[in-house]
Amino acid sequence: MASRAAPIAWIAYGSHWATPFVRWQGAFAELHSLRFAAWTAKRALEKRRVDLGRIDSGVLGFTVPQQGSFYGLPWVTGMLGGEHLAGPTIMQACATSARCVAHAAGEVAAGRSEATLVITADRVSNGPQLVYPQPGAPGGAPLSENWVLDNFGSDPFARVAMVETAENCAAKWGITREEQDDVTLQRYAQYAYGLADVRAFHRRFMDLPFEVPDPRFAKVNATLDGDEGVQPADEAKLRVLKPVRDGGTVTYGGQTHPADGNAGLVVASRERARALCPKSQVEVALLGVGQARVEPAFMPAAPVPAANAALEKAGLAIEQIDAVKSHNPFAVNDIVFARETGFPLDRMNNFGCSLVWGHPQGPTGLRALIELIEELASRGGGRGLFHGCAAGDSAMALVVEVTGR
Repeated sequence: MASRAAPIAWIAYGSHWATPFVRWQGAFAELHSLRFAAWTAKRALEKRRVDLGRIDSGVLGFTVPQQGSFYGLPWVTGMLGGEHLAGPTIMQACATSARCVAHAAGEVAAGRSEATLVITADRVSNGPQLVYPQPGAPGGAPLSENWVLDNFGSDPFARVAMVETAENCAAKWGITREEQDDVTLQRYAQYAYGLADVRAFHRRFMDLPFEVPDPRFAKVNATLDGDEGVQPADEAKLRVLKPVRDGGTVTYGGQTHPADGNAGLVVASRERARALCPKSQVEVALLGVGQARVEPAFMPAAPVPAANAALEKAGLAIEQIDAVKSHNPFAVNDIVFARETGFPLDRMNNFGCSLVWGHPQGPTGLRALIELIEELASRGGGRGLFHGCAAGDSAMALVVEVTGR
């Protein structure tokens, strides 16, 4: 293994945030996701005293369109007071967050930006119902699509539902229903550590109690103490759940739930990262980025080659990684990763993961990356790996190193 690679860019420690994640049709169900992201980002940057004038570009990630989302990043940054910021809007299913961070790091590494604001958002609740013109059809009848549910239900290339990709991996790796239940219970126990001491871990990056605006963003409607819709794991009930597919192994207990929320951070040069958060004694270096695509209908296996690619770019071996965080829509994901890499299941996803706190898609990976950074910072530093699968049997991974100045 080659020596540790030079950093691609830095993540300005202290500039990151995430809303609570709320199970779909909950407290965020009527909030326009991009207006909500701008509302949250403005408050978060002001509270953290991050000078928006020292940021010179941006990138926005989302996967569920909202009215006006054609205008993307410039609209969002305009709403939050960053009228000088331009940049792209990225959509890469559940890998959207990692792709946004990779883009931001590339801008910094290429010298096109000193600091790039990354904002990710989604509202899976009340997804759009789209109509596609079809003049040549009988009677000119249009095609229609439920953006969220139709795409959950079928990959147009692999022609399977997402849950079937988990079943395919379970069969290939011989993963039993009992193993999936065991991992699910373990992940809920780890999430509970994040709730200790009045959610002390979550308060490192989440502004609690969180104020929920009304749909017009004119006033505060309610407050949340933390994530909404997470039900404590009941082992007796989990063990007797029926599989989603007849003859299968994956239950609703062993997979994540759709959710709403947003998250953000700043990727910068080392000097600008220090200037944006001058009181911070923590530095976060981005060392490697990887992506991969595996055979059709085996999505939960894709993080393995993506992680290996990121580790190779970083000049590190998995044995040199102190903490792993995954986007795990299925318990199967973590089991496959542990078997293929040798990284212990019980050392992955400390303090929580998307299997438990939910899956707003666009911001899912960014919250996981933020939690990874905070976990490493809380232990005095170390190297971390984030990985997560995405629709289309693909995945992305990031390697970071957290140190003190």
